Amino acid sequence: MNGLLLKLAIIAAAGSLLCSSPIGAQILPPQKSAEHVAIVQEPTLETAHDGLAILRWTSTNPGGDDDHFAVVHYGTDPNDLSQTAKSHIRLNRGHAETIFRVRMNGLKPQTTYYYKVTSMGAGGENDGVESPVNQFTTPAPGERYPQPK
Repeated sequence: MNGLLLKLAIIAAAGSLLCSSPIGAQILPPQKSAEHVAIVQEPTLETAHDGLAILRWTSTNPGGDDDHFAVVHYGTDPNDLSQTAKSHIRLNRGHAETIFRVRMNGLKPQTTYYYKVTSMGAGGENDGVESPVNQFTTPAPGERYPQPK
């Protein structure tokens, strides 16, 4: 009888360990969205080569969903920024600021592109911040920005 009780206790303990979900306990509800989000480091061209460019900027932490998107609206005409690139990021609740980066693909060499940046939560809600229109020119084929040292 004692052997049966011991086996049942071991099975119950193993079952509770296998069926528990510690990951589920770590899911936090969305934090409150910030009342005001501001870009604290203006968008800048981080790198460009071979038909791609990466833009980077920093804003105050927008709050809301931990899953966010950095978004760039761009085009070759400053009055027609109809192309969009976006990159997924995760907010760090412990930081007051967030660095956003977006990779833009399929760009033409030696072409001036105009752009503005924004960010949004995973549900598509805009964080309420948008940069003015900026510009950069892609390098010639085989060249890089910035130049390697």
